[in-house]
Amino acid sequence: MADRHQNQTQTQQQQPQRAPRPTNTNNPASTNASTFLRRLQGHAPNSTQLVGFLTLLVSGAILLLLTGLTVTATILGLILVTPLIIISSPIWVPVGALLFLTVAGFVSMCGFGAAAAAVSSWMYRYFKGMHPPGSDRVDYARSRIYDTASHVKDYAREYGGYLHSKVKDAAPGA
Repeated sequence: MADRHQNQTQTQQQQPQRAPRPTNTNNPASTNASTFLRRLQGHAPNSTQLVGFLTLLVSGAILLLLTGLTVTATILGLILVTPLIIISSPIWVPVGALLFLTVAGFVSMCGFGAAAAAVSSWMYRYFKGMHPPGSDRVDYARSRIYDTASHVKDYAREYGGYLHSKVKDAAPGA
C-alpha cells in the first residue's frame, strides 16, 4: 500500500500543472463581459434588500388588487344607480344648478372680500409710509404721470396762444 501511495505522489509530481486559462486581451468583448459580470456580482442584493424588494412586490400586488376591486365596485354601483339618477333628474338638475350658483357666488364674494382686505391693508401701509412691496413702482408711476401732465400743460400754454391767434385770423369778428 505504501508503494501505491508513493506511485501516486510520483505521478502527481510528473504531471505538469495546468497553466491558468489565457485571457484574450485582444478581444475587448470578452474583457467587457468579464468586467460586467464582476460588477454585477458586486451589486448583488443582500438579504435585507431582497426582503425589502419582496415586501414591495407583495404590497404592490395587494394595492393593485384593492384598486381593481374599488374600480369594479364603483362601476357596478354606477350601473345599478344610473336608472334612479335618470328618473329623478328633473329634480336633481335644478337643485344642482341652484347649488352651483350659490356656491360660486359665495366663493367669489369671499375672494372679492379677501382682495379688498389685501388692497386696503396695502393702501394703509402705503399712506402711513411703511413702504409695502411695490410702493417704489407706484411712486415712479406717479412721478411719470405728474411729469407728463406738466409737459402737456406747458405745451398747451405755449401753443394755446398760437391756436387762439389763428382762430382770430379765421374769424376776425370773433
